[in-house]
Amino acid sequence: MCSVLRVKPVQRALALTLRLNTEGSSRSAAHTRTVRPGLGAGVDPPAASTRRYCTRMARTGGPLFRQLFESESSTYTYVLADAETKEAVVIDPVLETLDRDLKLIRELGLDLKVAVNTHCHADHITSTGLMKKRLAGLKSAISKFSGAAADILLSEGDRILFGKHYLTVRQTPGHTDGCLTLVLEDQSMAFTGDALLIRGCGRTDFQQGSPERLYESVHQKIFTLPDQCLIYPAHDYLGQTVSTVGEERKFNPRLTKNLEEFVNIMNNLNLRKPAKIDIAVPANLVCGLHDL
Repeated sequence: MCSVLRVKPVQRALALTLRLNTEGSSRSAAHTRTVRPGLGAGVDPPAASTRRYCTRMARTGGPLFRQLFESESSTYTYVLADAETKEAVVIDPVLETLDRDLKLIRELGLDLKVAVNTHCHADHITSTGLMKKRLAGLKSAISKFSGAAADILLSEGDRILFGKHYLTVRQTPGHTDGCLTLVLEDQSMAFTGDALLIRGCGRTDFQQGSPERLYESVHQKIFTLPDQCLIYPAHDYLGQTVSTVGEERKFNPRLTKNLEEFVNIMNNLNLRKPAKIDIAVPANLVCGLHDL
């Protein structure tokens, strides 16, 4: 039986030693709070080591990870799971690929705890609501600033727990008010939604869009992550699957500009509105037109 418990922050001293590529590091006193199941809040750990993630994952027992693609809207769905407990989370599931995603979850023997959307999408309908009907105990999650309904409304610093792993919530508005970036506990992976794309970013001309806020969000909440942190966006239209913070800080053609130049670029994109926006946004505000 799943329950959600919110506990007020308390001050406590803690000492924690993390072993990353045979080098140790430590943390000291921190404010922490816990929300269960699947959600908590606390301080971020030290930056990840410079070793490639795939190698370090094998050495330190990193999470099981799958990147899935929906071709009509070019949306990436991500599944992360604790390899031992099989507790899992899914990020940005799409209605059209619900059966595929559930088949993979069953095949891998995963216990899906949370389905989280990085924002209220305008180009596709989430499968979260229908997925909840098919998987007992599954909780939906989205930013509290999204305007959408969900079991868990996320805030800055919250943690989405799955086994011994967790994703930390960073609020990255600008594409929409409710955009989130989800960062793995060792800062080796970040799921940036539409805030930061590979050599691009989300548009800012509808749904509370603001180029000034997006620029600030990316530079303060994403570009402050370690250079080697892998960037996994919600979409890619050119067949690219992953980038890094260091690459985007150097090569992103929009976000390497100063603020004034960035605002000018974003205000003159002249893009057509998403084909499904009039259907997708109302649906996603109620978890994909399905009961919560």
